Amino acid sequence: MLRYLPFLLVLALWIYAFIDCLNTPEEEVRGLPKVVWVIVILLFGEVLVGPVAWLVAGKRRQAPAGGPGPSAWPRGRRAAFVAPDDNPEFLASLADSGSPSDSGSPSDSGSPAGSGAGSSSGSGAKGARDEHDDERDGRERREGEQD
Repeated sequence: MLRYLPFLLVLALWIYAFIDCLNTPEEEVRGLPKVVWVIVILLFGEVLVGPVAWLVAGKRRQAPAGGPGPSAWPRGRRAAFVAPDDNPEFLASLADSGSPSDSGSPSDSGSPAGSGAGSSSGSGAKGARDEHDDERDGRERREGEQD
């Protein structure tokens, strides 16, 4: 199986260079007309001269449109990942979209998470108190509308 690998690599390079040449606009072709490059790739592809010549000398390589070339890219640096609970923008969006149905969440409890034993049972009691407060507020609004 390994004896076919060189043949497959040559074939892959041959096909890649051929398709790349066909898809390259005429104004980006250097040295020879595009039709001549196609003939060179097809005639000398089996000995790698045609495809390698096309990749090295036939096509004008340029930086991507609207951006710097590879030499200007930072090397070895990655964008710093910020976890959602450390991201102030994400936390602000949660605070903006808060609703009464979220009243049982730990962020609304007013105490730090895991601040003592029984904190999970306290959130349920707080949720029950908030429901009663909401009912009372609703009654007060209805009474105010009737007056």
